[in-house]
Amino acid sequence: MFLDKLALTLAVVGGLNWGAIGLFNFDLVAFLCGGSGTWIARIVYTVVGLAALWCITLLFRSETTRSSHA
Repeated sequence: MFLDKLALTLAVVGGLNWGAIGLFNFDLVAFLCGGSGTWIARIVYTVVGLAALWCITLLFRSETTRSSHA
């Protein structure tokens, strides 16, 4: 399903951003959006967070549901 792939992609991007923060103290979203407190950065953080919540549903779906959408 398109929404599953989009959510997973956003969650991976968010995870990579957190990795960059942890390893290099560099927030790519804040860098690209002009700071972590800007409205655009807050929207990006919110969308990535919602995508991660959506990805939680992937853990609880049955195998038949996953294969029927492939």
